[in-house]
Amino acid sequence: MTLSANDYFEILKSELLLALGCTEPIAIALCAAKARSVLGVIPDSTEIYCSANVIKNAHSVIVPNSDGAKGIPFAAALGICGGTPERGLEVLESVRAEHIASAQKMVDLEKISVKLANDVDNLYIRCIVEKDGETAEAVISGKHNRFTSIIKNGKTLLSIEQEQEISSDHHVHQLKSQLNVEEIFNFVKTFECAQEPAICTLIDSQIKNNSAIAEEGLNGDWGQQVGKTLLAFSGDTPQDEIAAFAAAGSDARMSGCSMPVVINSGSGNQGMTVSNPLIKMAEQLKSPKTKLYQALILSNLIAIHIKYYIGSLSAYCGAVSAASAAAGGMAYLKDLPLEKIEKAIINTLAVSSGIICDGAKASCAAKIAVSVKNAQLGVNMASKGLVFQAGDGILGDSIELTIQNVGRLAKNGMTSTDQEILDIILDV
Repeated sequence: MTLSANDYFEILKSELLLALGCTEPIAIALCAAKARSVLGVIPDSTEIYCSANVIKNAHSVIVPNSDGAKGIPFAAALGICGGTPERGLEVLESVRAEHIASAQKMVDLEKISVKLANDVDNLYIRCIVEKDGETAEAVISGKHNRFTSIIKNGKTLLSIEQEQEISSDHHVHQLKSQLNVEEIFNFVKTFECAQEPAICTLIDSQIKNNSAIAEEGLNGDWGQQVGKTLLAFSGDTPQDEIAAFAAAGSDARMSGCSMPVVINSGSGNQGMTVSNPLIKMAEQLKSPKTKLYQALILSNLIAIHIKYYIGSLSAYCGAVSAASAAAGGMAYLKDLPLEKIEKAIINTLAVSSGIICDGAKASCAAKIAVSVKNAQLGVNMASKGLVFQAGDGILGDSIELTIQNVGRLAKNGMTSTDQEILDIILDV
């Protein structure tokens, strides 16, 4: 089945969302804010149940608009005290100083408990709030902003709109299953904004927001300053400028910067990795705006395609899958044909697939930098017709089989790795 332009738009619209802060603590804050909204008052007690991957990704990263605070209890408390659930993944945009103080007091008084939820989706958050015998519960599952259950005092509250949203998610999931690199390439090479303005609106937002936080990361002193360090020791080569621009956004975002980004596949780091290398390269090459749009659409869709097989959260580092997609986009900017674009993606997957995801934190910026530099190596190799061969490790005899093998490795092969990482993080 060949997907239509509207199908591609539906896929992109479902994944290219504007989010404030790392998406796991934000999803926790959103779930808690919704439960508090349903209860109608600030609760006396709150229970948070999270899947292992959510705990891993929310454990060490700074919560945005929190004055530097970390952790699941604080993310939930801030959502309860100052979150606006109607704003979705920008739930904490409305937070003020008094909300931070109230959230800290709630945490200090141990009014929030966090527990591991077993046998659930790998992206799962359940928040139960209680005051004076009244209770409310909200569940997010499958996607960072998708509520699958809302209950008050034992009565289930699911609106028609929510049921339609779940149906819509299923439709988009079916569309994702039809993605392949060749058809994505055929779509983007004739893409024109005049014909598909809605797609360009999404890409414009990605360019604007993801560039802005990258500039902030380079100009400020965020995190461990991976982007700035790259430039300080590289002599500002074009290759390092590209890697630094990608990493700097993560420097800022993982360290609590309140600037929003357009995410991809539920991740801000992935959203920046699929876009910022291309934005910087297009600037260097003086590429026409249409060419940049085409390359970004290609990169975004390939990242979504790869993540379809990996799943929402995994021990497989999302910077790797996103950088592999970015390799395809960078090859496109360099006017390489489909055959060499595929080789660039394969080369990047071959080199970088050993990088683990051990949670969202400052070092994600360095993993992005390494993956993007490997992606540039993959592109340069492909430009000369060089590609790692089928049978070399996890590589299949086609780009599609290689992508499926990566998903198999991430989803099936790294399950025990994921558990071990969580045990280490929690010092079990």
